[in-house]
Amino acid sequence: MTTIIMIMPRMTMATSTTITTTSIATIPTITTATSMLMTTNEPVGAGDLAEREAAALYRLMTWLSPAFPVGGFSYSSGIEWAVEAGDIVDTATLADWLDAMLGDGSGFCDAIFLVQAYRAAEAGEETSLRDIAELASAFVPSRERQLETASQGRAFIDISRAAWDADGLDAMVAACRTPLVYPVAVGVVAAKHGVPLAPTPHAFLHALVSNWISAASRLIPLGQTDSQRVLVRLEAAVAATANRALNATLDDLGSATFRADLASLRHETQYTRLFRS
Repeated sequence: MTTIIMIMPRMTMATSTTITTTSIATIPTITTATSMLMTTNEPVGAGDLAEREAAALYRLMTWLSPAFPVGGFSYSSGIEWAVEAGDIVDTATLADWLDAMLGDGSGFCDAIFLVQAYRAAEAGEETSLRDIAELASAFVPSRERQLETASQGRAFIDISRAAWDADGLDAMVAACRTPLVYPVAVGVVAAKHGVPLAPTPHAFLHALVSNWISAASRLIPLGQTDSQRVLVRLEAAVAATANRALNATLDDLGSATFRADLASLRHETQYTRLFRS
């Protein structure tokens, strides 16, 4: 009787296995089986992203990155006037201002427009999409905010069609026959690429808030660490606003951020300016 001790090197802890056999001739068989086990490709782990999920994440991160050239760095959404007026002076007042804009102002409304545009584009409802685009364009409170959302929407569509084209995207944009403001443009492109709806408004709002904070950091000014503290503080508000938008309809549109809307109007005649809104 022969006793063979096998050490399995792939285990985290050294493990020995005792095999009792009647013949030494069985050793090659055991060795071959072990070698095959060691060279077989391992299955994909449960925590790995599926191919479609990975593609969707990659595209959202690209489209809503500061590196995606829609010109967001040149707009402050009225924050520049709020800083000059003394409404925003530090991280606390900035976080409060942005929290209101998110939940009760343009953030929530833009997220609703994105969700509704996504659903209309996904269903191929061209008339509904046109109505949504027209309403979204009319919903902004000032001329400069109109410039901000229209120019970013146009850039987003143009770059997406040039570099990230998808089946049906050109036809949907052409059938709309009206300019697509920024949130509507994001919704349409995401739908045509098959990006899941649920994470799309969340990613959009994260990008929106990040751009607001970037503008404020140059105006107050804030350091990089303080800017991140504001972003951390708004994490729950971004998630909550995105979830509300996913369950809202156009009837839920509304804004109660009068001071922020006034800031976007006052910015039009502000004497010294760094930003276009």
